[in-house]
Amino acid sequence: MTELLRAEHAGRTYGKLTALRDVSVAIDQERPSILAVVGESGSGKTTLARMLLGLVAPTTGRVLYHGDDLHRLGSEARMAFRRDVQAIFQDPYEVYNPFYRVDHVLTTPVRKFRLARTKAEARGLIETALRAVGLRPEEILGRFPHQLSGGQRQRIMVARAVLLRPKLIVADEPVSMVDASLRATILETLRTLHEDLGISIVYITHDLATAYQISDAILVMYRAAVVEAGAIAPIVERPAHPYTKLLIASIPRVSTERSWMSEATTTLSGLAATGGCSFIDRCPVAMAGCADAVPPLYRTDADRAVACYRHQASPELVAADLGDVLAGCHRPAKRV
Repeated sequence: MTELLRAEHAGRTYGKLTALRDVSVAIDQERPSILAVVGESGSGKTTLARMLLGLVAPTTGRVLYHGDDLHRLGSEARMAFRRDVQAIFQDPYEVYNPFYRVDHVLTTPVRKFRLARTKAEARGLIETALRAVGLRPEEILGRFPHQLSGGQRQRIMVARAVLLRPKLIVADEPVSMVDASLRATILETLRTLHEDLGISIVYITHDLATAYQISDAILVMYRAAVVEAGAIAPIVERPAHPYTKLLIASIPRVSTERSWMSEATTTLSGLAATGGCSFIDRCPVAMAGCADAVPPLYRTDADRAVACYRHQASPELVAADLGDVLAGCHRPAKRV
C-alpha cells in the first residue's frame, strides 16, 4: 500500500473538550476509494476532515503526507500537498467573495499553481472543469455569486477542486445545504470523478443514505471516536454497533401506515457515561463492564471492526491497523 495521507493515532482537544480521540486512517495513493465518515453533530467528523486538510494540527498523534509529518513540510512539499489534497466545504454561500465574479475562484488556482501558459489555455482548462461537473461555461462565467443557485455554486467548487487534478478530495457535508433535487447530481458527479479520474474522496456526512449510495467504506463516529468501520454494504445492511443500529433506524422510510406510533421506545441502559464506553448512557444492551474502560476495536470480519464489548470474542484490533480493514473494502458492482 502506497500511502498518500495517513492520520496516525490522531487526536484533538480544545481545553477540556475532546473533539477527536485516537483515530488512525490511511488513504492509498494507487488504489482510489471513497470513504464515508458518518455520525451526528459533535462526533468529530469535521475535526477529522480539517486535520486531513492540514487546517488543524493534532494535539496527539500526527498526520503524514507521503510519510512526512504534514505540519513540518518544506515549502515545496507543502505546495505539492495543497495540489494533491483539495476541499469541498459545506456552505456554497460563504466560500465566495461577493465582490468578485465566480471566475475568480477558478482563475486563482490556475495562476497560483501555474497550470496554464496563456489566458486561452487557462480558459480552456476552466471550461473543461465546469463541463465535467455538469455546468455550461457560457451560463456560469462572468456572473456574480448571487446570480447563481446554491447547486451551481457548489458544483463550481467541485470544478475548482478538479482543476488541480488532485489525488484526494475531502468533501465536508457537500450536499447538506442544497435541495434534494441537486443532491443526487452532485454526488453522482463526485462518483464519476472518482471512477474517471482516479480521485479518492473522504465524504463527511450525517446522512447514511447518501453514504451508502456512493461509498466503498465507512467510519461511524460517536463522541470523537470510531465505533464501527469497514465495508459500507455489510455495515449498513447488518450494523453491529448499537449506535450504528440507531443511525440506521433513524433513516426515514416511506410507509402508508403510521407505524412509529405503535413502536416501543428505545430502552436506555440507565448507566452513566464515565470512563467507559461513551455510548453507555444511550445503549439499550449495555452491560456493567461497559462502564469500566473504553472498548477497543474488535475485528469481527475481514472487512469490519467494531468498538463494543459484545464482540470481545473477536481479535482486538490496534487502531493503527484500521487501514488494513478499510483497504479490503470493495464497492459492490450494483446496489438496488
